[in-house]
Amino acid sequence: MTKRKMFLRMITASLLRRRSRMLIALLSIAVGATILSGLVTIYIDVPRQMGAQFRSYGANMILLPKEDGSLTMDSFQEAMGSFSGEEIVGATPYRYVRLDMPSRQQSFITAGCDFSEVQKTSPYFSVEGNWPENSREVLVGKEIAETIGVKEGSSIELCYKTTDSGDGDSASDRKAGAHLTGSAEGFNKVIVTAGFDLDEEGKIASIQVDASAQTPGIGSLVGTDKAFLDQFIGKTLPLTLRSAGSGEDTGGDEKNVIDAVSGATISSRAVVDALNSAASPEHASVVENTEHFTVTGILSTGGEEEGYIYMSLKDLQRLTLEETLDVAELSVSANAQELENYSKAITDSDSGITCRLVKRVTRSEASVLGKLQALVFLVTAVVLLLTMISVSTTMLAVVSERRREIGLRKALGASDGSIRKEFLGEGMFLGGLGGVLGTILGFGFAQLVSVNVFGSSIMFQPLLLPGTILISMAIAAVSCQMPIRRAVAIDPAIVLKGE
Repeated sequence: MTKRKMFLRMITASLLRRRSRMLIALLSIAVGATILSGLVTIYIDVPRQMGAQFRSYGANMILLPKEDGSLTMDSFQEAMGSFSGEEIVGATPYRYVRLDMPSRQQSFITAGCDFSEVQKTSPYFSVEGNWPENSREVLVGKEIAETIGVKEGSSIELCYKTTDSGDGDSASDRKAGAHLTGSAEGFNKVIVTAGFDLDEEGKIASIQVDASAQTPGIGSLVGTDKAFLDQFIGKTLPLTLRSAGSGEDTGGDEKNVIDAVSGATISSRAVVDALNSAASPEHASVVENTEHFTVTGILSTGGEEEGYIYMSLKDLQRLTLEETLDVAELSVSANAQELENYSKAITDSDSGITCRLVKRVTRSEASVLGKLQALVFLVTAVVLLLTMISVSTTMLAVVSERRREIGLRKALGASDGSIRKEFLGEGMFLGGLGGVLGTILGFGFAQLVSVNVFGSSIMFQPLLLPGTILISMAIAAVSCQMPIRRAVAIDPAIVLKGE
C-alpha cells in the first residue's frame, strides 16, 4: 500500500469514526459555500439585472442639437453609429409642436415619435386601449382626455398654424395702448409666438410668450422664466438681444437690450424677433393645415406626459411640412463610465449633436449598484468568518476527543508533521466536499433570489465551481490551524499518565 493510499485511508477512517462532529463541520462549510457561491453569482449578475430594472425608469441619455447645428434623422442615425454591440435598449427621436383643436377652441403640445421605440425607452407608459399602429392615430394624455372628454375610438381634429405678421412697422400698429402679436422661428425652425401691450408712452406694459413647442426645460423657458420676461417691461421697440455670457458691445445703449436665457439663445432671439416684427392681429395672416385623427388609447404616467398628445413622427412631419427633430431619448444598457465615454464621443463628433446624460438615472443606478455590491461583499465576509469559527470550534472538539490517540502516536514515534498533515487533510477534504455541495445549492439560492427580486433567471458561471471549492478548502485549512497547533502541543507523557 502506497503512502498516499494509507494517508487517505487514515483520513476517511477518522472522519467516519466521528460522523456527527464531522457532519457539523461539513454542513458549516456547505452553508458558507452556498452563501459564497450564491452571492458571488448575484454580485456578478447584478449590473445586468439592475440595468434592466433601471431601464424601466426611462431614458438615461438625451441627444440635442448644438446651438449652431440641427438634429435630423440623418444626424440621429449617425450618432447611433457610435454605439457598439447590443447596448441600445431603445432610441426615440421626438419633435414637439403646439397644435390647435378648432372644434374645442383649445391647443395642446403634440409630440411626434416612433411608438415602437417609445415602448422600449419609456416602459412606464401605461396605455388604456392600444398603441397607435397606423397613420392618423394618436395617444392622448389622461389630463387632456379628461379636459376635452375623449376616449378610445374618439375622433379629434388637429390643426397646425403658422402666422405671417406682415409689415409690423406701420405707425398705426405701434400706437399707444395697442395690442400686438408676432411670431418668429425658434430652435429647429419651430415657431415662437408673442403678444404684448403698449402703454401710453409706447413702451411695453405686458408680455405673453408661447414657447411650449421649444425643447422642454431649455428653449421652453423663454415663455416661463420671469427674470427673462421682466426685462421687456418698460422697453421700446426695436429690441436687441445679447447672448448669455457673450459680453457683446451694445454701443453704450442698454435701454433696449435683452439678455438671453442661458443655453436658449436661439429661442430667446425668436422672442425678440417676434416682438420686433409684431403687428396688430388684424394685419397678421394665418396659414392652416388640418387633419382628423383617431384616438387609440389614453396615456397615463403620473407625470407631465399626461398633458401631451402623441402621434407618429411621419404624421407630424406631414402636418407641419417640416422634418427637423427637437430631441432624442436613448435607453442604453451600460455603466456610468461607459455612458460618459459614449456621451463624449457623440458630443465631440461633427454630427452637430450634443449628448447629455440623465443624471438622476445614471447616478441613482451607480449609487444603488455600488451599495448593493458592498452589501453582498459584507454579508459574504461575515458568513465566511462564521464558517471559519464553526469549523475551528468543531476541529478543536475533535482534537480534545483524540488527545489519548495523538499522545500514543507521538509516543510510538509519530512526527508533528504527520499529525499536521492528517488534521489538515481532514479539514481540506471537508472543505472540498462542502464546496461542491455549496456550489450546487448556491446556484439554486441565487436563482431563487433573482426570480423573486428581479423577475428573471440568472446565468450559471462555470468558473464558480472550481473557485468555490478552492475557497472552501482554503477556509477549512485556515480554520484547522488552531486545532493543529493544539494537537501538536500535546505532551504524550502527560496524556499517557491520564492527566
